[in-house]
Amino acid sequence: MHPSVVAMAVAVPLPLTDRMTTQRGTETTAPETLVIGGTGKTGRRVAERLALRGLPVRVGSRSGQPPFRWEDPATWEPALDGVTAVYVTYHPDLAFPGAAEAVGAFSELAVRKGARRLVLLSGRGEEGAVRSEDRLKASGADWTVVRANWFDQNFSESFFLQPVLAGVLALPTEDAVEPFVDADDIADVVTASLTDDTHVGRTYEVSGPRLLSLHDVAAELSEATGREIRYTPVSLEEYRRQLVENGLPAEFADLFRLLLDGRNASVTSGVREALGRPPLDFTEFARKTAATGVWSV
Repeated sequence: MHPSVVAMAVAVPLPLTDRMTTQRGTETTAPETLVIGGTGKTGRRVAERLALRGLPVRVGSRSGQPPFRWEDPATWEPALDGVTAVYVTYHPDLAFPGAAEAVGAFSELAVRKGARRLVLLSGRGEEGAVRSEDRLKASGADWTVVRANWFDQNFSESFFLQPVLAGVLALPTEDAVEPFVDADDIADVVTASLTDDTHVGRTYEVSGPRLLSLHDVAAELSEATGREIRYTPVSLEEYRRQLVENGLPAEFADLFRLLLDGRNASVTSGVREALGRPPLDFTEFARKTAATGVWSV
């Protein structure tokens, strides 16, 4: 899935220490960073990195304290109390109707509450995402936008994990190519943007270092796991049916059109611009991930 979809998808949860959740009262009075989607793929990584720096983090999620839900604006203000920076990820996707209005209203409230630094996870090539970017910028915040391609971790922590385990990637991508980006690279760019003023006012388009088709991905995963994983093209209509059968919105299938029309079929320099180093290659991601056993059957 595209980044703004999967950013909020529940990944393999990692335990959060008390220091990484709300830090008020007698423990500390330091300003906090609100990480929306703090249990998702990029959010939990950002929360971990901030905590390792000794910075207080508040996880914005349905199970957070206080809880945060995009569809319930009444939860926004309590989640913003005492917060000076926010990592903004939107669920289900910035391309969905109402996303720009929600992001705009939240950003304005955040600035009124004292959150000056806003970092938005956006999607490359999404016109709807640009509307959300513009609304966030109009809030008056010190902003950074991180536009990402599809994640490597889609194959290990999210929608495509079960197909990998089954040995068949049945997806509507035909022969399209994508420069899949690693979630750890995204988290490093976001963390730098939240903590370093030099990133204010920048838009980073982040991708992996090379283009891969799903045939290439299947070959990489086969090599890393030592078992055969095949790619089988299916139609968008068939994939919509699969999504509905699994309790997911059929509209997610439309995000594949971003891949099919080739608009993101190019490698970007955003990771190097933000961090001064190259992005992780998919081969290295596959090797490291296979060693964790997540693809073992």
